[in-house]
Amino acid sequence: MANILKSRQAKYGAYAGAYIVVILAVLVAVNFLANRYSKAYDSTANKQFSLSDQTDKVVKNLKNDVQITYFDDTSRFPQARDLLDRYSALSPKLSVRYVDPVKKPQQAKADGYRRDLTILISSNGRQEEAKSLTEEEVTGALIRSQKTGQRNVCFVNAAGEKSIDDEAAGGFSMMKQLLERDNYKTRTVNLRPGAPEAGKTVAIGQAPVEGPVQVPSDCLALVVGGPQLDYPQPVVDALQKYVEGGGHAMFMLDTPMKLGRDNAAGENAALLKVLADWGVTANKDLVLDLSGIGGMFGAGPEIPIILQYESDPITQPLQRVPTAFPLTRSLEVKSPAKGTAEKLIATTEDSVAVDKIGAGGQVDPKTGKKGPLILAAKGTTGGSPAGRWVVTGTSGWAENRALGSRTLGNRDLFMNMINWLTADEDLISIRPKAAEDRPLTMTAQKLNTVFFLSVIIFPLGIVGLGLATWWKRR
Repeated sequence: MANILKSRQAKYGAYAGAYIVVILAVLVAVNFLANRYSKAYDSTANKQFSLSDQTDKVVKNLKNDVQITYFDDTSRFPQARDLLDRYSALSPKLSVRYVDPVKKPQQAKADGYRRDLTILISSNGRQEEAKSLTEEEVTGALIRSQKTGQRNVCFVNAAGEKSIDDEAAGGFSMMKQLLERDNYKTRTVNLRPGAPEAGKTVAIGQAPVEGPVQVPSDCLALVVGGPQLDYPQPVVDALQKYVEGGGHAMFMLDTPMKLGRDNAAGENAALLKVLADWGVTANKDLVLDLSGIGGMFGAGPEIPIILQYESDPITQPLQRVPTAFPLTRSLEVKSPAKGTAEKLIATTEDSVAVDKIGAGGQVDPKTGKKGPLILAAKGTTGGSPAGRWVVTGTSGWAENRALGSRTLGNRDLFMNMINWLTADEDLISIRPKAAEDRPLTMTAQKLNTVFFLSVIIFPLGIVGLGLATWWKRR
């Protein structure tokens, strides 16, 4: 009997020991996998605690090892880890160090610390600074650390184009900020015949030297931002020579129709002829969106809202992200004799293009051309290397008021176009956005509703449920 009891105890002890070993093995495996493959779910509306598509793409495609060094007081390390540890979890090529310059001054000095420096990114002998602890700044510095060489985006100044130094709602200063964050350099180039290039001076009393108009050879991309006057033939020839010689250009052409009190843009017949040879025709009309979608964004029919896009690398990341094209003309695309041309953005069938505006801004949608209507196109020229171009029917979509919107994807669209033009397709994505302030506004009626639900209805409901349960079991 004693032997039987001992054998049973040994058997049960072995079972218990095996169960404990299995449980410990499972816990170790779960912790190992959790540390190596960190997963989290972000339920916030604007994905405040998730890294953007661009950050994910840039970090996972790193070719060189990257070191992010965060300098601050030790008490602020947890706040920094909330963001920076998400970067290191994306790739083994990226690591993060946290240095307290007060407790470890020698190490901080060796790492390049300065009083005005918080985040330093080092890669392949290059160092870039992030101005603040935000995804926008950190990813921008990370991109700058990976991209080398001259990367100039030039803006044409010849016929009343919008300026990158204009910080008003209708200016282009936001473009400058976005481009420089991604390691592009920006400058204005004067293409007016006889005018010196922007940044160059002419001695007092000395007339500008007349000569052939040409786009500077160090311009990686050229932006023609809504010319209000007609380009003279030498300027058109310079633009054509630049693109067909392998250059990259974005043409934003406002409608020449007179809208309200605003002066109409120039016809630019010579430039339109060149674009037509490349496969895109800009119509003299105004596109109206009659779907009513614009009302959801506080926009009228003169601001078409785009929610669906062509299957193209530029627009693929923008699926379900709205973009707006205020006061745009329509385009037509056909196959050119040389190169390629294809539509990039188009409206739905619930749109029309009108070529007449009556007194008081009245239009008759029944007389317009029915949608879908093309608003943007892209293509390449023949030759080797082939030039790349993008044409849009308005410059309003890229103004500060549009690029600064948190609800629209215009800034991502603009930068994706630039990335495609400059062959930086690895940067095409949805970019980091600033944290959105979402205050809770309670009206008197909502406060009363909350009061009755939380103080009266829910408590009484629980009491009633308890009484019903007691009565049933009585």
